[in-house]
Amino acid sequence: MIKVMLVDDQTLVRQGVRSLLALAEDIEVIGEASDGESAIEKVPELAPDVLLLDMRMPGKNGLEVLMALKEAEQLPPTIILTTFDDDELVLGGIRAGARGYLLKDVALEELLEAVRSVAAGKTIVKPAVTQRLLKGLGKVRNEFSSLDQPDPLTERETEILRLMAGGYSNKEIANALNVAEGTVKNHVSNVLSKMGVRDRTRAVLKAFENGVI
Repeated sequence: MIKVMLVDDQTLVRQGVRSLLALAEDIEVIGEASDGESAIEKVPELAPDVLLLDMRMPGKNGLEVLMALKEAEQLPPTIILTTFDDDELVLGGIRAGARGYLLKDVALEELLEAVRSVAAGKTIVKPAVTQRLLKGLGKVRNEFSSLDQPDPLTERETEILRLMAGGYSNKEIANALNVAEGTVKNHVSNVLSKMGVRDRTRAVLKAFENGVI
């Protein structure tokens, strides 16, 4: 069983997420907290496999919870839950140690997949693709050549591709994943090579087209 703890100041949100997770036979909600202070106290005691953490709460917010648990070396694999598609907030959470984020209107299957992935040690980031990019997909698709069937990406390359889709720079990705910027550049080069494209935008478009992310 994957043990999950919920931290959100809204009772209805906690009840809703708990009800969704209860539909999975391999996931169990072992505890809840309605504020940051309670979360910091309960997480070490309950030792969840995955923490679902709201970022905007009265008192200590989600970012402060992440930093406090990380400093105490008690931070479990954490998914940020937010109603705000806020790049700065999300990136700050990832820098503080979160494994990724989901918006609170996430579908059931995506929520369950995210919990299972993070429990298995993976990083998940919901791609933040602009409407302009999506609208231009049909046009751009016909303006560049790429491999019809790209070589398979490694898990790390897929993680970096998701962050690329979120618009993050190599430096921001390096900070988020706690690796050297040069390492990220090497991974990005490998992604472009495997997908047979010349730049990051084409790589992201090709990834969406092929269902890679």
